[in-house]
Amino acid sequence: MSSSAHKKVLVVSGKRKTAIAKAIVRPGMGRIRINNIPLEIYEPEVARLKILEPLIEAGEEIWKGLDISVKVRGGGFMGQAEAARMAIARALVKWTKSTALKNAFLRLDRTLIAGDPRRKEPKKFGGPGARARDQKSYR
Repeated sequence: MSSSAHKKVLVVSGKRKTAIAKAIVRPGMGRIRINNIPLEIYEPEVARLKILEPLIEAGEEIWKGLDISVKVRGGGFMGQAEAARMAIARALVKWTKSTALKNAFLRLDRTLIAGDPRRKEPKKFGGPGARARDQKSYR
């Protein structure tokens, strides 16, 4: 099957807190969709701008020939946006196999490639949260 080079498809994931994004990259016309919504009309705007960061940094000539479809689940809207931008950044680096692009992303924002390992601490007994305790009073 020699035509597999023309039908190259990449699947890359990104995570942030409890949000997990899966980016599917194929050759195309520069269409980018998040959960089947085109990026141009993705709401809220802060999240859209967050997702645009790696695309602006990479430059249009790199992703104009690609269709990127991102599926995100879990977390809040900002966690989803950050998971999606990480998946997109990793996908672009993997697709271009470019060290220069990877270094540019790391200089811009390390979490684009490396990720942020912080997670919510489990809640314990005796209080409403992980560290907060119920108050007590002797008066």
